[in-house]
Amino acid sequence: MAQAPSIAKPDLLSWHVRAGAVPAVLAKALELCQASAVNQPECVDVLDLLAMLGCDAQTQAAALWFALAQVEPARWDAVASALPEDLRRLVEGQRAAEKVWALHAQRSADGGSEGLRRLLLAIIRDLRVVFVLLARQLAKMRAAAALPEDERQALARLTRDIHAPLANRLGIWQLKWELEDLAFRFLQPDVYRRIAKLLDERRTDRETFIRESLDELGKALADAGIRAELAGRPKHIYSIWKKMQKKGLEFSELYDIRAVRVLVDNVADCYAALGVVHTLWPHLPREFDDYLARPKGNGYRSLHTAVIGPRGKTLEVQIRTHEMHRANELGVAAHWRYKEGGNGDAEFEAKIAWMRKLLDARAEDESGALAADLKTELLEDRVYLLTPKGEVFDLPHGATVLDFAYHVHTEVGHRCRGAKVNGRIVPLTFQPVSGDRVEILTAKLAEPSRDWLSPHHGYLNTNRAREKARVWFRRSAQDANLAAGRALFERELKRLALPEADITRLPAQFHLKTHDELLVALALGEITAGQIARVLLEATQPAPEITQSAAPVTSRHHVLDHTALSIEGVGNLLTTLARCCQPLPGDEVRGYITKGRGVSVHRADCASLARLARREPDRVIEVSWGRAAVQAYEVDIELRGYERKGLQKDVASVISNASVGIIASSSRLFTRSGEVEMRFTLRVRDYEQLSTLLDRLVALPNIVDARRIGAR
Repeated sequence: MAQAPSIAKPDLLSWHVRAGAVPAVLAKALELCQASAVNQPECVDVLDLLAMLGCDAQTQAAALWFALAQVEPARWDAVASALPEDLRRLVEGQRAAEKVWALHAQRSADGGSEGLRRLLLAIIRDLRVVFVLLARQLAKMRAAAALPEDERQALARLTRDIHAPLANRLGIWQLKWELEDLAFRFLQPDVYRRIAKLLDERRTDRETFIRESLDELGKALADAGIRAELAGRPKHIYSIWKKMQKKGLEFSELYDIRAVRVLVDNVADCYAALGVVHTLWPHLPREFDDYLARPKGNGYRSLHTAVIGPRGKTLEVQIRTHEMHRANELGVAAHWRYKEGGNGDAEFEAKIAWMRKLLDARAEDESGALAADLKTELLEDRVYLLTPKGEVFDLPHGATVLDFAYHVHTEVGHRCRGAKVNGRIVPLTFQPVSGDRVEILTAKLAEPSRDWLSPHHGYLNTNRAREKARVWFRRSAQDANLAAGRALFERELKRLALPEADITRLPAQFHLKTHDELLVALALGEITAGQIARVLLEATQPAPEITQSAAPVTSRHHVLDHTALSIEGVGNLLTTLARCCQPLPGDEVRGYITKGRGVSVHRADCASLARLARREPDRVIEVSWGRAAVQAYEVDIELRGYERKGLQKDVASVISNASVGIIASSSRLFTRSGEVEMRFTLRVRDYEQLSTLLDRLVALPNIVDARRIGAR
């Protein structure tokens, strides 16, 4: 008995012949992969999918180089250095994504996948990598039937959780529906077969019905003088099942198994076309949605209606303009969110919209200007960190491991005593980067340190974590807060050698009523010791001269030249520096419109401004520094400690890193006791900068005390 001829599997040689002449960057990859152990049928499928998406030869070559690096890493290492940097980055992006697949395999069954999708986009620096990842996953899913059951299930779960949602968000509908259907087929085979059977039984009938409906509706629209483009709208097995689950309907009760889409030129034609549809066929009143008059929260716009069409069968009709259709497809309407029910932040959605824009515009962007623009737009200002269990948390760029502890849970932050990053012990001020695995070491009892609230020490860099620590201290004994605030206040006055000043008016400068409130605010980190020092110092100095361009005033507030600050939307307003926070050029600032004193300028993080903004938010305006001159002070400081090798070098390095100039220095060693005394004359921007510097100096090993000498 003759055997049936076997179907030859596609290989890279036949693909090369079919493709014809290809660029050198792709030809080299094809040559090496043909002689290697790569899965050639899968590679061919990936190349075809990338070509369908319009990806360039470099992206196709990167897919092949990655396949080679997986099976023959030594050969990849031998050729990698000779390849262009952009191509190596595409391959490294695919290798970095393997970490996400591993984390997905390790996570618990009920673990969320949104964090992993965010982490994937965070670690991929070239967006073309996403297209390769999706194409390769679809190629794997198409061949998954031949895999062992456990491998097939794991691959399907990864597809469902990561790849299909990303394809949906990016608007790559050519891949999205097939990824969803294949994952559904392997994860719930019985349900898949049942729905597929129902669809197959009605496929011919349904296709005939759609053709009849399009012909009838097209003629009616033409008779009404409406120019329209009509098409049947496909419905896939997974989306059918999802709607059945969401609405609790049986297959026979779904109106949009049979559906058409109508695209017209303008909004008026949308409603005119709707009138034609409702005149032609009876409509179902409860199945009408006007997303033109009332767009969805994500901006999606369209008319949806369900009617009883030809032969008495239900039919869904969607009507929108060509422009709306492009907007919905591009992501301006973020169609993916209402489909998935997600809650992404604006920054992440902006990245998705840009990625979808790249997908749509790459064919016309021969100059590469769009790709260059993307590099500017998509600079990460968030980091994506992992717990030991593989959960992903995203924090602002610059967040510390202590910020991470508070982000995981308030109690974890309160009990934090140490941290490991990728298995290595790090200080609590350490700032991890995307992809780092952070383990928080905790004590049994919650006992935050007041040093965590000081911005000088750098323990907490996010407002959310800092406020959680403040709440803990607010709930502690009032007497303890007062005592801690008083100790900080007296230490700062002594350390900075400020002359005695009248402190009775000090609370008012920070919009507080009593000195006790001031001390509590200081203990809680709402006001820094450096801010208090600056206010006290200025109170002891003569009032600054008023520039000729500013109107004479009798107020003791510092009045600025009109060129020093730029005020959003207005000009020639009197501006004064707020005494509560004393902003200086370079600080991020906001303005507050006062009654009779023009605009009072505060630092953006000023607690007094926050209180004023809560009461009267309309008075807060945007301001920025103009051509303001930077004032400098000369101060003498003294350090005492014990001699060790490299001490003076470390001290000089700390001063230099603080951007403080050294005018003069001297040191003295007491050989009998081993004590050392160092004196420096420094040029500082302000006394808050000096306070920060003294904190850093006294934290050095062997330094016992650091303080200012006298007043200059």
